[in-house]
Amino acid sequence: MADNDDTQAKQLPKPQGWRILCALPEIEDTFGESGIYKPDAVMKQEEFGTTVLFVVEVGDLAYKDKEKFPSGPWCKKGDFILVRLYSGTRFKVHGNEFRILNDDQVEAVVEDPRGYSRA
Repeated sequence: MADNDDTQAKQLPKPQGWRILCALPEIEDTFGESGIYKPDAVMKQEEFGTTVLFVVEVGDLAYKDKEKFPSGPWCKKGDFILVRLYSGTRFKVHGNEFRILNDDQVEAVVEDPRGYSRA
């Protein structure tokens, strides 16, 4: 990354309303324990089609609808979440991809994102 972490953090958008800002977990550049490097096309496909995201920030109205979310929030800042393939609005900041998605697009909370891949 180009600048220091404080500068980059200030450049991230603040999710509004019921939206959630997520980052993509780092994609491994090799195929498992083989040590064989993945081609760029494979890396792009894994980044674009990832189903596990890291929650960076939650909008001020996310999960406030008591009828829609009677048991409370489905996730919180710092969680890894499972979402549908190609979910959210994609954008990059300093070469790192982020997504903004709606609060009801969260399918599950994932304790450890390692080992997850799309089927």
